[in-house]
Amino acid sequence: MIATSFGIGYVGKGGGTVAAVFTCICWYLWQVRLMPTPMLTVGVTLFIVVIGTISSDAVEPFWGKDDKKVVIDEVAGMCISLLFLPSTGAYIITGLILFRFFDIVKPLYIRKAEKLPGGYGVMLDDVLAGVCANILLQIAFRFNLL
Repeated sequence: MIATSFGIGYVGKGGGTVAAVFTCICWYLWQVRLMPTPMLTVGVTLFIVVIGTISSDAVEPFWGKDDKKVVIDEVAGMCISLLFLPSTGAYIITGLILFRFFDIVKPLYIRKAEKLPGGYGVMLDDVLAGVCANILLQIAFRFNLL
């Protein structure tokens, strides 16, 4: 249930994008309606990374290395993309585009990260894709580009 993000992973082709879009919607509603503190937001994101690593590691013996059904890594990466930024449509949509770009293309050393064993490899490439997206979004935020 965790590895597939409540079944989103069973969508099939495009499951990672569906999980990222679902995360964007949840992020927006959570930020706008409940207005959590930045520390709570970081804590929840770290919790998702930890349970994502554990759950993706647990399903690997049954489904194989980084099976398409495992989309908790996209949820974690998308959350990292949006940390410490305004929860506006412009930032969330741009964050989604940037995160998916870095997650699919895997530039720099992101591709090497997915070669790590077990849940670490499943999660780390998406964590790094989220970090790259967040860095670009922080630059856009600092220079009022969005």
